[in-house]
Amino acid sequence: MSEAHIATNQEICLAMLRDSDRDRYLACLLSPEEKRGALAALYAFNAELARIRDLVHEPLPGEVRLQYWHDLLEGSAHGSTAANPVAAALLMAIETHRLPRKTLIDMIGARTFDLYDDPMETRLSLEGYAGETASALIQLASLVLSPEEAARSADAAGHAGVAQAVAGLLLLMPLHRRRGQIYIPLQILSATGLDRDAFLAGEDRPRISAAIEAFAGLGREHLAKARAAGPIALAVFPAFLPATIAEPVLIRAQKRGALLFDRPLQPPQWRRQLRMGLAAARRKI
Repeated sequence: MSEAHIATNQEICLAMLRDSDRDRYLACLLSPEEKRGALAALYAFNAELARIRDLVHEPLPGEVRLQYWHDLLEGSAHGSTAANPVAAALLMAIETHRLPRKTLIDMIGARTFDLYDDPMETRLSLEGYAGETASALIQLASLVLSPEEAARSADAAGHAGVAQAVAGLLLLMPLHRRRGQIYIPLQILSATGLDRDAFLAGEDRPRISAAIEAFAGLGREHLAKARAAGPIALAVFPAFLPATIAEPVLIRAQKRGALLFDRPLQPPQWRRQLRMGLAAARRKI
């Protein structure tokens, strides 16, 4: 593939992020220029997986879309990879930075959960899901930025990814509830006197607030562990930038409880950009 085609594919990935994931788009811009293309490919791939449930009405078509990416990474893709700029850019990033395909394949497998309305059973199940999605993405981005430093930040990446995932699920909770999806583990619901149907019904606001507060608390617990894991090297810190905006969401969720269904939790874009910029300067999650 020519350098012109590589550059074009990477630019398309960046443009996609600008429209679909502004936070990771900004994280790319705050990264070294020579790494942006590979990071954009990783983040665009993640965005493609995350939006599959929005594009399908039944699980089977979603499974087909996930299988496309699985086949691509297994080397048995159907049709021309060059026709899909995200796929072409992803394969180039894997080759250039020697990224582990198994981690990406596991990410695809974890996203199968999104296609169905089965409840998350336990806290451990949630942490596993977050580990194979958000945490894995931080670690893969770290490998792009500095393979030497990536291993040293693996523990921080694991915990930061869980915190980021919980914050993201809190932001999407009104949408998930309308669909009949629930990501708060049944283990947490049970501890607050709820079950899946009672939470989705939305009538017991005090207990629902308690469940949301506990769920957000889980995210803050992992954020604290990420911070306690030690300083993150400057070379890989851009991989952690999307996780630096999780804390305000977690704090708001704990304060609002069931009110998050009535008022959006997401801080305005300018606040998120400012927080990421300050985090980049201070190198603190």
